[in-house]
Amino acid sequence: MSTESLYVDGLYRDHSRRVQATLIRLLGNFELAEEAMQDAFVAAVQQWPVSGQPDNPTAWLIRTGYHCGIDQIRQRSTARRRAHLLLPTELPSEETLDLEPTTIEDDALRLLFTCCHPSLSMEARTALTLREMCGLTTEQVASALLMKPTTLAQRIVRAKRKIRDAHIPYAVPTQKELPERLPDVLQVIYLVFNEGYSRSTGASVVDISLTQEAMRLGNELARLLPQGEVFGLMALMLLNDARRDARQDNDGELVTLDAQDRRLWRQKDIQTGIAWLEQALALTPAGYYTLQASIAAVHAQASRAELTDWGRIVRLYDALCRRFPSPILTLNRAVAIAMNGAPDTGLTLLDDIAHHPQISNYHLFYAAKADLLRRQGQHEAARNAYHQALQLATLTPEKRFLSRRLAELENFP
Repeated sequence: MSTESLYVDGLYRDHSRRVQATLIRLLGNFELAEEAMQDAFVAAVQQWPVSGQPDNPTAWLIRTGYHCGIDQIRQRSTARRRAHLLLPTELPSEETLDLEPTTIEDDALRLLFTCCHPSLSMEARTALTLREMCGLTTEQVASALLMKPTTLAQRIVRAKRKIRDAHIPYAVPTQKELPERLPDVLQVIYLVFNEGYSRSTGASVVDISLTQEAMRLGNELARLLPQGEVFGLMALMLLNDARRDARQDNDGELVTLDAQDRRLWRQKDIQTGIAWLEQALALTPAGYYTLQASIAAVHAQASRAELTDWGRIVRLYDALCRRFPSPILTLNRAVAIAMNGAPDTGLTLLDDIAHHPQISNYHLFYAAKADLLRRQGQHEAARNAYHQALQLATLTPEKRFLSRRLAELENFP
């Protein structure tokens, strides 16, 4: 492969998402923009070895892609039959194309808010974000979301159709709208991260490609929209991801937090995460992601498991549960209380939420309960809870871990 082609390949990896985001703004249609972007890169491979690299490759690609899109519109029957493709009332002319660097940067933010619009279902938002913002193929997105490619493709088509038919604006929300819209975007990014950090199924605990894409999106959002909760989300993702290498051993077995080799934790990422957290805490009041990041920081800064400041973790969960009550947070708070020297209280709190719809089929609830019962010497009750967790677990390393715990308890009455 020639040097020029290698350069174009690198440019595609680094800038294709930004080129496509701007082409969506200019052409008013997702599919047309993607086709035009592909045509632009083909033209670059053909022309740059002859004419030389342009001074501004990104702008060249956008301009070329725009003209390719216009050509496609002209070639496809009448303007009336193509009208459904065009969200803007008029396409910009060559003279009115806005290719200023700041505008191109904002296009990525416009696309993110469009993909995460509240009128779309959460499943559609996540799928569309992975497909359009992260540049993953339909097959890759389907694999990440544990769906059939055909089902995923249909969901994306329906989401794009809804964006078109509902005239969802391709725009960053106004300052007045932003407090209401930003949580949706943060939630989607965090869902992408979590699916990578703790896989739902498969042989590996972590999917690094998804965690990296989520952090890339978060970093882009923080650069373009410096808000406290954006900083908090970046801190949370970095502090959790710093422990990635210690979460599965060389044999592929799951390693719990208290048993992890903390020498494998990436200290540089921890320090970067702490820096993000400090920026978030300076912008009060601390929100959901900032409080979660504060808990992750307590774990990250404990050199040994027994030095973990569980008292501070309980206080942070107290604040989270007051402001953002949910059964999952109540579960985590109960475990923290138990680890802070009150196991009976923790178990009582777990029993209080046992029949909640979000908990009754949640394998981590039964795994947490089983662990507390095991620590208390209630072996029969622990075995029952481990059995329930094992029946509900779908990740292979988790199932093996739960099976090992059960086997260990067979030696106790």
